[in-house]
Formats: sequence, C-alpha cells, structure tokens
Amino acid sequence: MTRNLNISYLINPSVNPFNMTLIWSVVFSVFAVVIPAVHFYLAPLISSAGLSYTVQNFGLNAQKCTKVEELQACEKIVLHQETGLLYLACSTLANRAKWLPAVKRFEATVDEDYVATYDPSTSKVTRLTLENFDSKKYGLSLLGMDVVPSEKDSNELFVYLINNRPPQDGQDPSVVGADSVVEIFKTVAGGDTLVHLKTVRDPAIVSPNDLAGFSDGKRFYFTNWFNRKTGFALQARNLLTSFSSIGYCHSDHGCKIAVENFYTANGIVKAPNGTIYVASVTGLEIKMFEKQDDDSLVFLEGVHCDTPIDNLSIDKEGTVFAAGMPKPLEVWEHTKNSSHPSPVCAWAFSKNLGPGAFYGEKYKVQKVYENDGTIASGSTTVVHDAERGRLFMHGVFSHYLTVCHTK
Repeated sequence: MTRNLNISYLINPSVNPFNMTLIWSVVFSVFAVVIPAVHFYLAPLISSAGLSYTVQNFGLNAQKCTKVEELQACEKIVLHQETGLLYLACSTLANRAKWLPAVKRFEATVDEDYVATYDPSTSKVTRLTLENFDSKKYGLSLLGMDVVPSEKDSNELFVYLINNRPPQDGQDPSVVGADSVVEIFKTVAGGDTLVHLKTVRDPAIVSPNDLAGFSDGKRFYFTNWFNRKTGFALQARNLLTSFSSIGYCHSDHGCKIAVENFYTANGIVKAPNGTIYVASVTGLEIKMFEKQDDDSLVFLEGVHCDTPIDNLSIDKEGTVFAAGMPKPLEVWEHTKNSSHPSPVCAWAFSKNLGPGAFYGEKYKVQKVYENDGTIASGSTTVVHDAERGRLFMHGVFSHYLTVCHTK
C-alpha cells in the first residue's frame, strides 16, 4: 500500500499545518540562548590560548638577575618574610617528566622530591631532612606548598605540602589516579629539618594543586585542579566550568568542599586580613572569598588580567602577585621538553589608591614584567620581597631559580 505524502505546505506555507510563526519563534529563541552560551564558554578559552598575544620583554634586567641551577623543577616557592629565606617545593626534571598527575604523567619514580631553602644573602641552598616520615615507603611527590609562622611562636613554622603520591596498593595510577594527601610538617626559621606532624587523607582531596595554611598547624584551604582523578575530566577540564573546586580541612576533624564548580582553580593564598585569593587559570582572573564561621567561603569579587595565571603570593605591602602564562601553547611544549622556552610574566593586583578609585576602579592591575623565556622560563610561581627588593621566579619544569634585584 502506497501512502501519498502531502508536501504542499513545503511549497505553499499558507497550507502548512504547523504554525510557522511559532516555529520561527522557537528557532530564534534557541539561537538567542545557544549563541551567548557558546560565547560565554569559548570566549575566555580563545583569549586564554594567547594566539594573538605578542610577548614584550620588559621589567627584567639580565644584568640584575642570577640563575640558581642547583634548584630545579620547583613548582611552588614561599618567602619567609622575617628572615628573607625562600622555601621551595622541588623535584628533578626527570621526575616531572615521568610523574605529574596534573598533566597525565603516571610513571611513578623511585627518586623523592624535597623541600629546600635558599638564602639570597649568601646564595646558600639547603635541602631539608625529614624526621618521623618514611618517604621511601609512602613516596613524596610535591606540588603546592605553604609556610606559615606559628601563632604561638613566630620562630616555629608550619609547612603544608601537597603530596601527590603513587597509589599505595599497587593499582595502576593511570586508572585510579594519584593517592593525593596533604603532609603537615614543622620546622624552625632557618633550620635544616622538617618534623612530620600528620598526613591528611580525605575523599575531598581529589587532585590538589595548591593550598593555604593557618598558623595553628591544623587547618588549610586547598584547590582541586580537577574534581576527578582520571578520565574524561582531564581532557575536558578547560572547556567546562565545573571541573575544579576549593576544599577546607582540619587535620583532626576531616575535610569538605567549600566552593563547588570553580572555573579552573589553581593557586591559592590567604591574606593577613583573612581574605582568600584563588587563581582562575583560563578565567584570567583572581577571585576573592571571605571565610565564614562554618569555614565555607563567600565570593566577594573577581579581578581580571590578560593572561592565564598560576600560583599566587602576597608581598609585605599587601600586593598579590600572580605568575602569568602569556603563551599557553608554549607552556604545553615546555612540559614535553623543558628546554623549550616558555614566556613568562607577572601580574600585580593591589588596591587602587589613585584617581581612578573615585570612578569605581577598586583595584590596580599591573603587568610588572614579561620575558620571552631567556631570563626566566616556564615560571609557575613569582614571589616579591618588597622589603629587600628581590623578585624570585621558578616553575614545575624550570631548569633554575631566577633571582632578580629590583632596587
């Protein structure tokens, strides 16, 4: 039996059994929603790719900068303001090439990472020895770090370390991911020993990248680079807004997620007044949060810059410094071949005390230096010692610590 299809409405809309006005209204409505949504998600990604960005060399004088080649692959550096000592969470370039879960390197190594100090006044490097901690058994694979003076004794320091250690039960890390924990140590300013206090392991600590500790040696906020350890999330995390988070832990009472659905969370730092700053890498901004009595975080505001950013630090004057990545595609090449130059820059975020404040410009955003990779390459952290006029730069795949004099 043959069925005759009535297609006259395709030729003559007047006999269309559907309401064409309604159909076109729906079509326009869909486009009105989809196009802005696509722009919302893709515009930051296009900007963050840096395809049209031109690197300009300024702010760093090679004659005033030195390279400390003894210190390699130090993802995070922290200044101890009172002594001027720099604390560094370091590895080796060979280790980073094999084991770095954040970029899907899952070939566990037997060599352990380490914490070091660098004294700019003497150029002395000291690798700190570990007490009460069996690194051979559990592994030590360092990424983020914070160093916080004790609330009871300013000479005593608590050192918080992200340890992305291999799985403890022999499982394939490419399948189950790293067994990530936070290690808490204590030391004295200028000392050469780290005494282990506690390992914090919790389901909320999924893929930790950086952390900000408190002066009691027990509490800290941290960023999850992904909300899953492995799988599709590692491929798509830069395309979606919901693949990272901010967590909170108390070493005696456990952990929780303080902020869900954060857009590409990375560096985190806590200001003396308690404000929490978090870097949104592909969001091209730092976001500010206020701690609540229940340890949750309330979003205050965000401040934009022109490049993706990594770790954060705060100098003595209260300026927040962010390590910038002007050419993210070069960063990726740098992770595959650490000798490949990766341009760097540094952003400084401060309160606007100039005339613009009257017109609502609350914050001054300044790019304080930029380099094509010849003076500093692949920097993931920049630290400013405002008191002594020094600028420090290092990175997870950097071949050396860069120290520059700014006075």
